[in-house]
Amino acid sequence: MKPYPFTAVVGMPDLRLALILSSISPAVGGVLVRGEKGTAKSTMVRALAGLLPGVDVVDGCRFSCDPAAPDPLCPDGPHDGASSHRRPARLVELPVGAAEDRVVGSLNLEKALAEGVTDYQPGLLAAAHRGLLYVDEVNLLHDHLVDTLLDAAAMGQATVEREGVSVSHAARFVLIGTMNPEEGELRPQLLDRFGLTVEVASSRDPEQRVEVVRRRLAYEADPDAFAAGYADDDTRLAEEIESAQRLLPAVKLPDDALRQIAEICASFEVDGMRADIVTARAAVAHAAWAGRDEVTTEDVRVAARLALPHRRRRNPFDAPGISEEQLEQALQDAQPPEPGPEDDGPGSGSTPPEAPQEVPPEVPQGDAPKGQPQQQGGQQKTVGAGETFKARVFRVKGMGEGERGRRSRAITDSGRTIGVQPPSVRDGRPHLVATVKAAAPHQKARGREGAGLKMRRQDLRFALREGREGNLVLFCVDASGSMGAKARMREVKSAVLSLLLDAYQRRDKVGLVTFRGDTAELALPPTISVDAAASRLEGLPTGGRTPLAEGLLEAARVLRVEEIRDPRRRPLLVVVTDGRATSGANAVARAQAAAGLLTGVTTVVMDCESGRMRLGLAADLAAHLGGEHVPLADVAAESLADAVRARTAGRAA
Repeated sequence: MKPYPFTAVVGMPDLRLALILSSISPAVGGVLVRGEKGTAKSTMVRALAGLLPGVDVVDGCRFSCDPAAPDPLCPDGPHDGASSHRRPARLVELPVGAAEDRVVGSLNLEKALAEGVTDYQPGLLAAAHRGLLYVDEVNLLHDHLVDTLLDAAAMGQATVEREGVSVSHAARFVLIGTMNPEEGELRPQLLDRFGLTVEVASSRDPEQRVEVVRRRLAYEADPDAFAAGYADDDTRLAEEIESAQRLLPAVKLPDDALRQIAEICASFEVDGMRADIVTARAAVAHAAWAGRDEVTTEDVRVAARLALPHRRRRNPFDAPGISEEQLEQALQDAQPPEPGPEDDGPGSGSTPPEAPQEVPPEVPQGDAPKGQPQQQGGQQKTVGAGETFKARVFRVKGMGEGERGRRSRAITDSGRTIGVQPPSVRDGRPHLVATVKAAAPHQKARGREGAGLKMRRQDLRFALREGREGNLVLFCVDASGSMGAKARMREVKSAVLSLLLDAYQRRDKVGLVTFRGDTAELALPPTISVDAAASRLEGLPTGGRTPLAEGLLEAARVLRVEEIRDPRRRPLLVVVTDGRATSGANAVARAQAAAGLLTGVTTVVMDCESGRMRLGLAADLAAHLGGEHVPLADVAAESLADAVRARTAGRAA
């Protein structure tokens, strides 16, 4: 079945342009496509491969070497005088669950030890060389694989090393990733490695939606006939891309355009210089696409709109995007000043000074930011959060085997070697020394002669490595009336947001349970999207009694369900409360009974009680949970450091 034609996709001009520019100039750095599900992200990316010009490759080369300039490091080389053929450009898809060896390739350690030869099996990076590498749901890909992909895309080379044996080969490709932001974000430093980014959303125009459905149904009824109807349009577009590729080396980037790019990047306060370089490359590609041999202001404007939105984020709670007004102002500021009449004094053509602006009187600020209600119905109110801070690190007890992350100790496929796994375990990287020791006693019986070892599969030993895992951090937040007193909720939200930021940096899943009145609810099911958790927390109202037992029971239910769904990810429960239980009969006893259901879970009780007279109820709750009791003021990492310094100074005195 033929793929859906590129020119048959309705709308999405920014995505169409970004993909075309990356095809014209792979040096731009690829495209990250962000958008909700069902917006044809994957459809358009897969259709792009059919528009790319074919490539000449050396016969028999597994690494797609160019016969005009073969890779000197190619494991299948040298290719001097080798014959060649032409084949279509490839679209290689990388599955989310792919292992590292599948991506970069693998070395046969057994053959290297026994025969002294390097037997390298190429991976997906080799298959994608001189083509497209597509990662659907790139935000769900393991961090170390994303690092590997982006490093290869930036360097144009992939390297695999196993126990002292190293192999490198060329890996130049257009990297395209798609993601749904609701399922979590990429880290800012990884976002920055994508050249361009595009936000896509479903059209709200009924006529356009009708056309989308009409074309999709026609394609499903007869794919070949539908594709044939757009074959001429696709061919024409492919010819235009190839023409732009030929023009690209001749496009000039004048100093005026460079100044505009620098002014824009400085205006938007982007970090580093990659934004300037990518914007320049994208502007050159756009000029070639437009058939111009010199970059203009319009090329810079278009390039900035695609290259800068994802580079303006300072933390995961910031929304991507750029201001069109600020972009236009930066372009105007970069224009050289026009000559005017000579200044002969205040009376000759000078602009009169501006009248002083009248400053409105300051409005007293309450607990909630402007636009948020202080009270609703006299019973509940919404309080905004204050500034975030660097939070203390809370870890799950013991040793896990969960997904790679940065929080708790775990047995992982990377990290420091702490031992050797039993011979029955065949997982991870081979341990060279242990493998040689296992094979050495049998060499005489196996009739070894000369160099090398006589190896058997049963000789292989694999390393046991300790690293860090990501956890499920479930927040159970008291939103009762007592929490809203004296702006306490502002401090609580700041602390929880700070812990959410810490969870984002440590690659955790997060969930949010809230309780107030007489019930508890799952405000956010466990997800890797801390943005969603921050949004739910920001709009959390407070008021009513404190159903502490219901909150703990709901947390226990969520953890039971999540253990079935994701059994390898160990939980960390953060209970945010002052410890009071005031809803229903026997509220305190029921809360203590509910706490007994969570004694096997690593728990932190964030004590929000304030004032001179304190009951210590949160500390009692922590004791029943078997968890750690942390006053709200001690959640900040700096508070812990101050306490340690004070205790050390006291001992020295």
